[in-house]
Amino acid sequence: MSRNHYIFTSESVSEGHPDKVCDRISDAVLDALLAEEPEARVACETFATTNRVVIGGEIGLSDQDKLHYYMRNIDQITRECIKDIGYEQDKFHWNTVEITNLLHEQSAHIAQGVTGKDNRDEGAGDQGIMFGFATNETPDLMPAPIQYAHAILRRLAEVRKSGAEPQLGPDAKSQLSVRYENGKPVEVTSVVLSTQHFDETLTSDDVRVIVEPYIRGCLPEGWLTAATEWHVNPTGKFVIGGPDGDAGLTGRKIIVDTYGGAAPHGGGAFSGKDPTKVDRSAAYAARYLAKNVVAAGMAERCTLQLSYAIGVAKPLSIYIDTHGTGQVEEAAIEKAVAQCMDLTPRGIRTHLELNKPIFQRTAAYGHFGRKPEADGGFSWEKTDLVEALKRAV
Repeated sequence: MSRNHYIFTSESVSEGHPDKVCDRISDAVLDALLAEEPEARVACETFATTNRVVIGGEIGLSDQDKLHYYMRNIDQITRECIKDIGYEQDKFHWNTVEITNLLHEQSAHIAQGVTGKDNRDEGAGDQGIMFGFATNETPDLMPAPIQYAHAILRRLAEVRKSGAEPQLGPDAKSQLSVRYENGKPVEVTSVVLSTQHFDETLTSDDVRVIVEPYIRGCLPEGWLTAATEWHVNPTGKFVIGGPDGDAGLTGRKIIVDTYGGAAPHGGGAFSGKDPTKVDRSAAYAARYLAKNVVAAGMAERCTLQLSYAIGVAKPLSIYIDTHGTGQVEEAAIEKAVAQCMDLTPRGIRTHLELNKPIFQRTAAYGHFGRKPEADGGFSWEKTDLVEALKRAV
């Protein structure tokens, strides 16, 4: 039996968090190669620490001359990312950071399982399980704690970059504890916000004065009450931030990237991986299908699992759980989603138009719960499969 009255907590981290700096660089490398060749192969990992960024992994283009050009261009791509995030610290500055590029060509043994004859019937890039989730508790069909934790940090980044709040630095973390009644979010019981700041004289109370209006503006009316606990920069001064304060690594914030712990996770990270990697593309497809199931009114909540084997095109299994909220039998929904969408790696990429340079923007503030964009960004957030699913059941 599911619980109806409880408190649930999720966290988010900003684009200046050390791990997110690395996710951004890895996805920027991916976008650069996809802009050159839609079938580019990329598995890019980034490590960042004081005055140093190390990039490694495998990349592949059909034109070797172009591949070597992009290998030489990694330095510029990396500096542009760090500059846009806003790092100009003495020990982590976009113009002076030392960059080591260890990227090399993709393994032929991996490639042979992914690329089919005449570019057809390609197999999955790896084995694994991927989960998608949707819930009707927010307008974007996302769990409330993670959605609003993201919203707070996005807003603080906006006012920092606009110059409205120049004291704020790029590195920040948020955390919301949300109380549920009858399975629906009704109140924030605690707010945790830690943000880097440049004025060393600012106290925790001073920082709260700066950020509180923006936090209030991000949350639904009435969710903050006199009983809400506030913890703003609870350890005090936070001037040293980013990779100078703590090392960063691609793919280390997988719960922040997805559902804030409100749904299962298959364990695979997203950033730096081209869409032949089902870790990424099938997780997007699973979110897309779960969201359309909820948008179609078939359930109030939906968890969807897909599984794959390396070199095998079709998913090994499709599993759906509507958590007791379903208006349609789960087995019928499983058949319907398989009928409405080709869930092979190429089928996913074609349906969601993933062979585009649209991934750098996903690197912070969540891969899900975003608005679909005109150039194909966040296509997995569309609800254009609703009518087809209704017909299929």
